Amino acid sequence: MVSQEPLEKTPLHALHLELGARMVPFAGYDMPVQYPMGVLKEHLHTREKAGLFDVSHMGQVWLKPRSGNLADAAIALEKLVPVDILGLKPGRQRYAFFTNENGGILDDLMVANRGDHLLIIVNAACKDADLAHMKAYLSDLCAVETHFEDKALLALQGPKAEAVLAPLCPAVAEMKFMDVRACEILGVTCVISRSGYTGEDGFEISVPAEHAAALARALLAHEDCAPIGLGARDSLRLEAGLCLYGNDIDETTTPVEAALVWGMQKARRPGGDREGGFPGADIIFGQLADGAKRLRVGLKAEGRAPIRPPAKLYADDKGETEIGHVTSGGFGPSVGVPVAMGYVAADHAETGTTLYAEVRGKYLPVTITDTPFIKPTYKR
Repeated sequence: MVSQEPLEKTPLHALHLELGARMVPFAGYDMPVQYPMGVLKEHLHTREKAGLFDVSHMGQVWLKPRSGNLADAAIALEKLVPVDILGLKPGRQRYAFFTNENGGILDDLMVANRGDHLLIIVNAACKDADLAHMKAYLSDLCAVETHFEDKALLALQGPKAEAVLAPLCPAVAEMKFMDVRACEILGVTCVISRSGYTGEDGFEISVPAEHAAALARALLAHEDCAPIGLGARDSLRLEAGLCLYGNDIDETTTPVEAALVWGMQKARRPGGDREGGFPGADIIFGQLADGAKRLRVGLKAEGRAPIRPPAKLYADDKGETEIGHVTSGGFGPSVGVPVAMGYVAADHAETGTTLYAEVRGKYLPVTITDTPFIKPTYKR
């Protein structure tokens, strides 16, 4: 059913229209899916030069300890995530995920240590629920401040990202992957992280909403920078093997099933200094010990026909033994073949295994492939 609620607009909405974007509803917002360049060229431009994405629909939350001691906020947040927040150093950020009592993922997020508070970036479609979740469990120890309206968020991605941003903020050249720092750009204080969701080097820039358009124009003035829409953002993150919440991960998938165990640091695992204590820990630890019954895998197809969700996956070319389904899929412009991700029974999840995807009544061979499909260019 189509929602009758009016769509929200980001601070860059007028600029998107000016640039000729085709707008679509996404997570309650009117967002650009592509610009006149087109999805394919936008994708390749980001891989080769630099692309600018409007991700202002995502939620920015500040978690401030009432005691004034950031360790108290970190310990409090660890009650909701299986991630080492206490060990996160100032000026650094980390990928995390909220879990439920069944070990499922409520949302995935980024957490940055800003010295006197934690900056948390959550997905647009989940941000109201995430806010309620944090307030319900953390309000006694922390002030939970939202910056949904007064902050915009821009993502500058690609091998030329540093060359585009450094003239406006020279200090970014010193930053490494997952570093976070404040920087004055065009006379305004912004918070910049060296991160993104494309597999490329790049930055995410939190800027006061009223200054977002000026910053975007300044970045786009560089010859190597172009505006990029949601279409290319999706194909870029898919090639990078990165999950899209609501597709590849949700409340029914655990971090073990989703192949996100790397996001659970040693301190929070069995035998660690602060093991467990988060929702669903017993279930997740059980899967760590005994294995999950299904696993997220990467898939490459022959030919050029994309394998899209929710295509079913079979162990045989007759469609007799169903063993999983596709959660994300499309043509990978940078790899030149269709790529996909999905969940399959653990005993069929070995790299190199041939499976068969049902596409319009045919059973097309696909091969389980390690992700990412491209080589990431993060600045380590």
